[in-house]
Amino acid sequence: MDIKKVIVVTGASRGIGAATALLAAARGYAVCVNYLKNRAAADVVVAEIEAKGGQAIAVAADVSSEHEVVSLFEAVDRQLGTLTALVNNAGVLETQMRVDQMDAARLNRVLTANVTSCFLCAREAVRRMSSKFGGSGGAIVNVSSAASRLGSAGEYVDYAASKGAVDTLTIGLAREVATEGIRVNAVRPGFIYTDIHASGGEPGRVDRVKEFVPMKRGGRPEEVAAAILWLLSDEASYATGTFIDLAGGR
Repeated sequence: MDIKKVIVVTGASRGIGAATALLAAARGYAVCVNYLKNRAAADVVVAEIEAKGGQAIAVAADVSSEHEVVSLFEAVDRQLGTLTALVNNAGVLETQMRVDQMDAARLNRVLTANVTSCFLCAREAVRRMSSKFGGSGGAIVNVSSAASRLGSAGEYVDYAASKGAVDTLTIGLAREVATEGIRVNAVRPGFIYTDIHASGGEPGRVDRVKEFVPMKRGGRPEEVAAAILWLLSDEASYATGTFIDLAGGR
């Protein structure tokens, strides 16, 4: 009998997360659509999945909060079943500025939202999927950023640094659980058309910078989702601790 596929996608009410949730459902996963505040947007994703015959739930949780992460995964246990996949997608960036303008409060917000969240969710996933804990294995994909390689000078060095930490988590955790039935990989998107750029104060950022991309265009959330689902799939069975760069050649 096939094992039921159950996935948690954090930050799944919009952008890359929503595209990933929809594609995962199309590939046979029961999907937990995690969101922070926008219940209406999460419900739209769930409704679209259900309209196509899939199974999904929307669960609110601030994934940088330990007790909310625990509650999130317990809700999945109760409502969907045994977890087999996690996509750490939730993340934030703040208004563009140089490092010499940043204060500790901003740095802590970005690092907590982008790094602590990945560690906490990965912990809960490992506790459910690892053979060490009686699990049947699974896969984790972290959504990093091309910024981790490029630094985002003059704009978001803090964001870039947080994604560098996500890269290191990916490598370290992959090696830690490699013999326990869990694969851990990451995607590093470049300039993708999502709402996150508005958080940095420039909604049209992708169109401004796309000429710096060798392919001369921004990416689509669906293109990132396709790479994520490949890394989760059995086709990527020998891939762990590795990265797919989705930055148009940049």
